[in-house]
Amino acid sequence: MDPSRYTVNLSILFTELDLLERPAAAKAAGFDAVEFWWPFPEPVPSDHQVDRFARAIEQAGVSLTGLNFFAGDMPGGERGVLSHPARSGEFADNVEVAVGIADRLGCGAFNALYGNRLDEAKPAEQDEVATENLVRAARAAERIGATVLIEPVSGTPAYPLKTAADALAVIDRVHRAGPVGNLRLLLDLYHLVVNGDDATAVIERSGDSIGHVQIADAPGRNEPGTGEIDFAHYFRALSRTGYRGHIGLEYKPSGASAASFDWINELNGGNA
Repeated sequence: MDPSRYTVNLSILFTELDLLERPAAAKAAGFDAVEFWWPFPEPVPSDHQVDRFARAIEQAGVSLTGLNFFAGDMPGGERGVLSHPARSGEFADNVEVAVGIADRLGCGAFNALYGNRLDEAKPAEQDEVATENLVRAARAAERIGATVLIEPVSGTPAYPLKTAADALAVIDRVHRAGPVGNLRLLLDLYHLVVNGDDATAVIERSGDSIGHVQIADAPGRNEPGTGEIDFAHYFRALSRTGYRGHIGLEYKPSGASAASFDWINELNGGNA
């Protein structure tokens, strides 16, 4: 795997620094591409906040390859708002801001976390709302030639998408309803392995549906080499399918962030 294919998730790496200092730190560590979860506490930040964020990326000389839509209170356990009936307006407003940021920075992918199941709403009602909101997001992303990503997630029992099949079913539903065609699977090897999904089979059977890949080792969600995932195997499988996109480094470093990248040279030395 070419080292230039990696993009650093700066919402989980370099967190010892202020958020606006992280793009420059990633550049100093040898990376040219970064990605972020939604980087603001609110779905619609001020123009000044947006400009400061964009300028930090531009001045660092890195490209923004991925951006999450607003996902609610992530530290508090929320994992998206797009399937929450009472928050559709909030999500719609956020989509417009996110697309504006991506248009300025040339970002081509948005991660749309689906949202946890709610006690006060029936699953079918949430799925209907999610379909409507994802169609809206897909059409907005299409204006700038971007993709909307759907991700299975581990560690949150109320989150309904746990396998690649769950996410692909959502993608098919939204594509039919739109009609739109720019939703893809976010294949996060950490989440799939932790949830017991067969990531090799997913890659082999659904390679043309993969829009982005993210990695962390398991157990622990730290850098590759700290757990049991055979990344060389999965990277070879991805190469066989023709995947040529970025690999997002979305792990919690076991020590200092800048010291957590030695595995890249080791893996490339092993002809990954």
